[in-house]
Amino acid sequence: MSSDVTVKQLASTVGIPVERLLSQLKEAGIDVTGADATITEQEKLQLLGYLRRSHGKKEPDESEAAPQRVTLKRKTVGELRQPQAAPRTGAASRPTVGSRAPAPRAAKTVNVEVRRKRTYVRREEAQPAAATPPRPDQRPGQRSDQRTDARPAQRQGPAARSTRPLLDEQRRRAELEERRAEEDARRLAEQEAQERQRREDEARRRAEDEARRRAEEQARAKQAEEAAARAAMAAETEAEAGPEAGAEPATLVAGESAEAEQKEQERQRKHAKKHPEKPDRDDLGKDKAAKKGGRKEPARGKRAGASDYEEETSGVDVISRPAARRRRKASKPQLQDKHGFQRPTAPLVREVEVPESITVAELAARMSVKAAEVVKELFKQGVMVTINQTLDRDTAMILVEEMGHKPVEAKTRDAEDNLMSLLEAETGQAEHRPRPPVVTIMGHVDHGKTSLLDYIRRAKVAAGEAGGITQHIGAYHVDTDKGTISFLDTPGHAAFSAMRARGAKATDIVILVVAADDGVMPQTVEAIQHARASGVPIVVAVNKMDKPDANPDRVMQELTQHEIVPEEWGGETMLVKVSAKTGDGIDDLLDAVLLQAEVLELSAPVDSAAHGTIVESSVEKGRGPVATVLVQSGTLRLGDTIVSGCEYGRVRAMFDEAGRAVKQAGPSIPVQVLGLSGAPNAGDDVIAVADERKAREVAELRQERERQTRMDEQRAANLDQLFSQLKEGELKSVNLILKADVQGSVEALKDALVKLSNDEVKVNVVASSVGGITESDANLAVTSNAIMLGFNVRADAAARRVVEERGLDLRYYSIIYELIDDVKQAISGLLSPIVTEEIIGLAQVRDVFRSSKFGAIAGCMVTEGLIKRNNPIRVLRDNVVIYEGALESLRRFKDDVAEVKAGTECGIGVKNYNDVQPGDQIEVFERTERARQL
Repeated sequence: MSSDVTVKQLASTVGIPVERLLSQLKEAGIDVTGADATITEQEKLQLLGYLRRSHGKKEPDESEAAPQRVTLKRKTVGELRQPQAAPRTGAASRPTVGSRAPAPRAAKTVNVEVRRKRTYVRREEAQPAAATPPRPDQRPGQRSDQRTDARPAQRQGPAARSTRPLLDEQRRRAELEERRAEEDARRLAEQEAQERQRREDEARRRAEDEARRRAEEQARAKQAEEAAARAAMAAETEAEAGPEAGAEPATLVAGESAEAEQKEQERQRKHAKKHPEKPDRDDLGKDKAAKKGGRKEPARGKRAGASDYEEETSGVDVISRPAARRRRKASKPQLQDKHGFQRPTAPLVREVEVPESITVAELAARMSVKAAEVVKELFKQGVMVTINQTLDRDTAMILVEEMGHKPVEAKTRDAEDNLMSLLEAETGQAEHRPRPPVVTIMGHVDHGKTSLLDYIRRAKVAAGEAGGITQHIGAYHVDTDKGTISFLDTPGHAAFSAMRARGAKATDIVILVVAADDGVMPQTVEAIQHARASGVPIVVAVNKMDKPDANPDRVMQELTQHEIVPEEWGGETMLVKVSAKTGDGIDDLLDAVLLQAEVLELSAPVDSAAHGTIVESSVEKGRGPVATVLVQSGTLRLGDTIVSGCEYGRVRAMFDEAGRAVKQAGPSIPVQVLGLSGAPNAGDDVIAVADERKAREVAELRQERERQTRMDEQRAANLDQLFSQLKEGELKSVNLILKADVQGSVEALKDALVKLSNDEVKVNVVASSVGGITESDANLAVTSNAIMLGFNVRADAAARRVVEERGLDLRYYSIIYELIDDVKQAISGLLSPIVTEEIIGLAQVRDVFRSSKFGAIAGCMVTEGLIKRNNPIRVLRDNVVIYEGALESLRRFKDDVAEVKAGTECGIGVKNYNDVQPGDQIEVFERTERARQL
């Protein structure tokens, strides 16, 4: 494209009259005919050289003709499409995941204009050239405009073309440095946040330790005071007892207190004052009784006997009563009315058994103290509880020690330990025989794991998977020409990390599948870590070798970075190049697996009780709980009683991976088992027991432990929620009820959804379980205002009726990342929008006028952009903001106007501000809100 311009256009660009430009051209020796004559780039350079010489500068040589400073401006305009956010109708309306509209929402298109300006300086420039003062008849901006207009001409020269690669390299380096600076800033912010959190945790721990130490000191001081008081009381009692007590120690009541002794002496003194001649009256009574032989003789005889008893046991406390009462109760001697229990002077230390969790009331009963004292002690430790709340084992043991007793861990797993010990003893006595290897296929998503297994099994499993990705662990038993192998196919999606970890634990060999055209990916690295954590050998299968862009050397190089060195490069890891599409290398892969199995010398007892692990579990209509069991040792037979986790039952039916009924399964054989009381958790152990009662005891014990753990977690969550609400106010939340087809999907989805929570919005999974959506699930959604999510499950008729009546939000999914994306959108709708400010105009205050109606009116010249009436403004003085407010009045001459453009004078009245001075700047800006995205 030509850059030649006419004389008139060049004069307009430079900003000088056409006549002056014609005279300069003529002085420079350039022959032009008139204002419409065309000027070439070479003529522009000639004019520029003449002007430089006329200003006193020497003519630059070819090397100096290139621009010393280059300014690049770039403007790109694009469109951003985003879904239209639902309007908020009120404070009570809360965005939900589901609110499915009858028609899809229209997408909103936002025009985004990006402007960039960069200045580059030549490295050869030693020192910047001194600025040349402008001529008196030339405006300050004229010469810069001439230089600006001359730069395109210079860039078209050979010197500019020679520096273009240098400029491109400098621009790339600058962009790279900017990205590195942003990455360093982000990393520094994360480190600062982690350091701040660590300091807060450390301060909180120090405060707790200090509070505990003060409580211990107070308790020790209190015990010391009580011990001193008891010692002083005992010493005083011994002093008052005198030598008479020492003469007859056998008749004394052990540990008689000083207070009781004083009361008894006081009663005796009062009785002596009232009856000073008690012995004579007794004797007189005896004589009278002997003479008359009246009815009172037996009573007097008894009283006499009582008196003799008093003389013989003078060391025993006797209650002396008045004569009238003594006559009424003379049938038996009257001793002190106090029990024989002695209050111990030394503290009584008990051994308190502490289970994994215990209530405050039960712990108080075990320590033989009142529950209020335990609550009081916990309050001193800074723990607010009631007598019905549960304490964990660590807290309870610390509390028992603080109260002076000895805590002992309660052995609550006796039944479970006995069962495991019997299984180990039986397994150790049985004969071990070789068993097939259990091989887990792991790798990144879409690297061909299931397709590779399909070719080995001659099946088509990958074609039937939703979205073309594996979302369950598949257990298969394959009989090949080279031997029997059990395969576990694990998902490669990022959400199924727990599934891959379980697959690595239950396996003997890991086949790590890596695509030859994709290389090592994040889930590939995670699979390597799981295999190393389980101590399992790895066989690498480089898949998709049939593709033209396959690069196995790149795969081996990337694996070497993670310490997986192939045998070809002197390592110990077997690497096989295969193609799941053509079948190339499959036999070599099976040979490598069986060779590795021979090296491992795999064996297991066959004639013993079965022991295995749950690969997957689900609840199927008409069949009930179905568990996929991988038998690891022993033989699982039809009719055996098994226990797995919190579930137990009798094996009613067993099926292999093809759906055929089988009667028994040996080591390394996966089967589907029917008959359990519920769907166990994936990864739980399976144990066959001879006694159903023992299986029920173990299952009930585990159920109780799990229930207690769940209650503790719920109580801790409620307490944390209470404290967070007190500190930060109520958070926005999204309540979800999750139902899936298998236990592994429930686990993966729950972990992925909970990780979506942030500081503003919290994701609460109210309930999650295996099976279809029932009426109870719908009622729970009504109570908790939750959204129901079904993953490969459907709602029954009763649940659909509740959904329609109550207007609940129910959604079905078959691909995991679609469910996660929908929940992300719902959370994004609850996030507060991002507010951005954009300056749209700038006005210079030239003078200030006074108005009786508006106060100070600033007479301004709009220098940039546009001044609008209803927009917020800022007043700047010496480039410092001194006021922020709004426009009260905007006039052009005497007319009120809505906006004033650049280069126009106007009068601006600032609302509630009268300190406007000449020279100030008034900045007008706009606030725009943009929806946040996770």
